[in-house]
Amino acid sequence: METEVNVELQRLAEVLRHSWKMVRTPRMKTILKVQAVACDAMRSYLKSEGFIELLPPIIGPVTDPGIRGAKQATFDYYGREYKVMSSAILYKQAAMSGLGKIFFMSPNVRLEPIDSALTGRHLVEFVQLDLEMAEASYFDAMAVAERLLSEAVNTVRDTCQRELELLGRELLTFKPPFKKLTYDETLEYLRMRGVKMRYGVEIPWDAERFLSKVIGEPFFIIDYPRGARGFYDREDERRPGILRDFDLIYPEGYGECASGAEREYRYERVLARMKETGEDPRKYAWYLEMLREGIPPSAGFGMGVERLTRYLCGLEAVWEARLCPKLAGIYSP
Repeated sequence: METEVNVELQRLAEVLRHSWKMVRTPRMKTILKVQAVACDAMRSYLKSEGFIELLPPIIGPVTDPGIRGAKQATFDYYGREYKVMSSAILYKQAAMSGLGKIFFMSPNVRLEPIDSALTGRHLVEFVQLDLEMAEASYFDAMAVAERLLSEAVNTVRDTCQRELELLGRELLTFKPPFKKLTYDETLEYLRMRGVKMRYGVEIPWDAERFLSKVIGEPFFIIDYPRGARGFYDREDERRPGILRDFDLIYPEGYGECASGAEREYRYERVLARMKETGEDPRKYAWYLEMLREGIPPSAGFGMGVERLTRYLCGLEAVWEARLCPKLAGIYSP
C-alpha cells in the first residue's frame, strides 16, 4: 500500500512540476472560466443582501487552531512568531463588530498530512469565501449558505452551458431549503448502513463521502458535540454539550461544501474553552481584549472556492481547480 501511495505521489509530482503550463489547455481555461462565473454570482448575491466585501488579513500572531489534522505555517515576523492564515475566522468577528455583514475571499494555507494529496479534496493553499453576520443565528447562516450555493450552481448551469458540455458535466437544480440532519441522526444513519464511527469527533472523510453519495441532494449536518469543534463555536445553553454549528454537504460524493456556526462572543466562556482545548490564551491577546471590550453575537461560515469549482465542473481532484496548485509533500511552482 505504501509503495502504491509513493508511486501515485511521484506521478502527481511529475504532473504538477509544469503546472504553470496547464492554464494554456482548453480544459483548464474552461474550469477557470466557470470558477470566475461562480465567484461573480456569489459576490453579486451577497452584495444584494447587504454584505460588504473586505480585504482579509493573511498573517497574524494567531490563526484558527481547528484545522482537522493540518499544521499551521509559522514564520519569524521581526523577532516574533506569526502565522499565515489557515482561516480568517477570528478576523471575521472583528470585522463584523464594526460593519455588521461582511465577507472575504480569503487565501488560506494549511500544511496538510502527506496522504491528503491523494484524497482529491485537499490543498495546502486555497481560497475560502468567509462571511459573518452580526445578531444572527446559525439558522440564519444556513439560510444564507444554501441560497449562496444555489445562486452559484444555478447561475453556472444557466450561463455556462458550453463550458459544462466541454467538461461532460450536468448540474442538478438546487432549491432551498435543504434537509438538516443532527450529528446524532447522522451517526445513526451511518450505523444503520454498517458505517461505524466514534462519537464526539468530526465526521471522517470516508463517512462524509458516503453520506454525500447516498443522500443524493445537498444537506446540512448540524449540532456537533462540544469537543468536536473549535473554542469559537457557541454551545447551546439549553442543550449543554451541543454546539450551534453546521456543515453543508454536496451531493454526488463531493463531501463538505461549507462549515459554520454561531460564535461564542463572551470573554469568560471563550477563555474557559481555550483552556479546555489546550490553547494558550496569551497568544490570543488581541482577540481576548476585543471580547473583553464586548462585541455583538454573530454567525457565519466558510465555503471553499476550489471545492465549489470541483463540484461545478465534476472534477476528480480539487487541485484541478487551482492555478499552480500546492499539494502536501509535492514541490511545484
